[in-house]
Amino acid sequence: MKYMNKRLRTITLAVLTFLGTYSAQADEGMWLPSLIEYRIGDMMEKGFRLMPEDIYSINEASLKDAVVLFGRGCTGELVSSEGLLLTNHHCGYGQIQQHSSVEHDYLRDGFWAMNRSEELPNKGLTVSFLERMEDVTSIILKGYEPSMSEDERVAIVKANSEALIAQAVKDGKGLRATVEALYYGNQYFLFLYREYSDVRLVGAPPSSIGKFGGDTDNWMWPRHTGDFSIFRIYADKDNNPAAYSPDNVPYRPKKYFKISTTGVREGDFTFIYGYPGRTQEYIHSEAVRYIEELSDPHKIALRTLRLDIMSKHQSQSQKVRIQYSSKHANVANAWKKWQGEAKGIKKMKTVATKKEYEQRFAAWAKGTEYEGLTDKIAQIYAELEPYAFATDYYNETVRTVELANFAMSFARLYKVDGEEVSLDCEKAAEKAESFFKDYYLPIDQECFVAVMKEFDKNVPAESKPGFHTEMMEKYGSVEAWAAYIFENSIFTDPADVQTLTAAGKSADEYKADRQSVMNDPATVFFNEYLKWYHADVLPHTQRLNQDLQLAYRQYMRGQIVSADKITSGSANEFYPDANLTLRVAYGHIKGYSPADGVYYTPSSTIKGIMEKDNPEIFDYNIPQSLRDIYATKDYGRWTDESGDIPVCFIATNHTTGGNSGSPVLNAYGDLIGLNFDRVWEGTMSDIVFDPEICRNISLDIRYVLFTIEKIGGAGYLIDEMTFAPERRRSYIDGMLW
Repeated sequence: MKYMNKRLRTITLAVLTFLGTYSAQADEGMWLPSLIEYRIGDMMEKGFRLMPEDIYSINEASLKDAVVLFGRGCTGELVSSEGLLLTNHHCGYGQIQQHSSVEHDYLRDGFWAMNRSEELPNKGLTVSFLERMEDVTSIILKGYEPSMSEDERVAIVKANSEALIAQAVKDGKGLRATVEALYYGNQYFLFLYREYSDVRLVGAPPSSIGKFGGDTDNWMWPRHTGDFSIFRIYADKDNNPAAYSPDNVPYRPKKYFKISTTGVREGDFTFIYGYPGRTQEYIHSEAVRYIEELSDPHKIALRTLRLDIMSKHQSQSQKVRIQYSSKHANVANAWKKWQGEAKGIKKMKTVATKKEYEQRFAAWAKGTEYEGLTDKIAQIYAELEPYAFATDYYNETVRTVELANFAMSFARLYKVDGEEVSLDCEKAAEKAESFFKDYYLPIDQECFVAVMKEFDKNVPAESKPGFHTEMMEKYGSVEAWAAYIFENSIFTDPADVQTLTAAGKSADEYKADRQSVMNDPATVFFNEYLKWYHADVLPHTQRLNQDLQLAYRQYMRGQIVSADKITSGSANEFYPDANLTLRVAYGHIKGYSPADGVYYTPSSTIKGIMEKDNPEIFDYNIPQSLRDIYATKDYGRWTDESGDIPVCFIATNHTTGGNSGSPVLNAYGDLIGLNFDRVWEGTMSDIVFDPEICRNISLDIRYVLFTIEKIGGAGYLIDEMTFAPERRRSYIDGMLW
């Protein structure tokens, strides 16, 4: 264990050393707030005007206490002393959709609560505040020896993590904790959260503002999307988390952001505080090659088929448009991102660059514990590739069939205890109601045909399940097979499913029902592919990914300890890959040049909205009220220096999925915007960051305030907010003073 402790200390010191070295040229990095002191020199050199304890403190209120993990995949921020919260429209989209109907189309028309009693509760939605983060590497690896197997190490990590988490959350009151591996398991951190579950919808602009530009503008610049929604956190009378109750009161935060209306200008310092989801900055060239040449192209093609089918039917029916609005957005988001990612990887010659680095690493590694490591990783990827490809197709075809997913999830609600079979009828009825509310069979059946034909064509014969081959031989075509499933499944008929959910049946009746459910063609379809995946694919991917995890852990150590020996110029900066934990990213307001002869300035205004406005195209048909305001120039107090309404801006902050809704702050920690996207040309930043092209897209806070007041008529919400003093702008380096 002495050897292990020495190694851990060596790696930790190396990481901290490189956290403290920086290149003033690049704004790459997603930094742990608890270690931000190691970056503060670079931040101050670039314009930051606060201290590390202003960003993160466990003893005093700090900026971290105004940031929340919104749901399980977005970020939000507190903007009032009464629990008022801002996040993106697309982050709150599912909640807005759930409250929408043909009679009350909040997606189309927007929603504004004019008092607290009109705020809408959202079952299942939570927000989490980080209480603290802590390096617990020595605790998690206690009992581990280098001579142990990886399985033994995993067991020790699991047991120590569970014990530590139990200790951390013992006081209850909404506490939850996770232990996360950083640097491929070279370091472990405990993250302790306090989670609130009474989160109510307060306001949302119409989708013609909140989703302006739709999929066409998604990931693109210039952008003119008012991507925000407003919620309020409620707590019990003691400010503790509590389930929804009319007796709950608005949450009183330790900290909330002041609003800055000074505006932004090229060169201004900015930083983002949020929960980035996943990056892979240190992966091997073979992993990047697979993404560029196989994974992204095939997934893009499969999602294109589904999106075209959804769009066709949505254009024909308002009801279907509402039902599939959130589904369409979810499918389209990654679909377009993958296109930009593959293009960016190719443009930057990332595979070749990584291969060249790997050659230098291999030369340095001769005679050390790292010798042969890059070749070993390449060999693992070669073995993994067919299973990864099968997994991609399984996820993008079989698992996208809505009917089959519903059938299988319903089947899992039956409880079998020996000969006794029972069903949670209330839960089953709720699941059925939720499914049919947003289900349209023609879309699902057409998508089934489209994606399963691609499965049949592109998955190699030796990888296909026997069930697939049997069904193709039996029915002769995917179309005939789909017709059989959708015409004979009981899960296409709400009345039939309602019969299954009826309470008061005998054990024998539930047993018979369960047998019918398990024999249903939709259940059989899902279950047969599931068995194939678990028998013929998953065991291999798990084994090989475990081998990769072990190799990457060693490779990561090697990259860190060798950085100053095999890199040219300044040393590498080693920030941990994103894993949906709280991070700080910082940079500047800055335009970019995506092509020769083209330069995009970093700000957009209401003028661009009016240039795109088209009543004939749903995604560009803005509310008439916005046209009227533009005609009269009744902008109120939210204009920029030129008299226009600012809408969006771009900066060099390093972001990814999960940063949606993150607060964008100026040098003084004042809120200037909401992060919501990246430019399409820079979406490869999850794998490789190009400071010349990678830009995050943010919504200017002044457009949020303008929309609340002028479109929503909910100016009372602005009265809750606190405004930062106007900063006199220095013309030296764009700094605010």
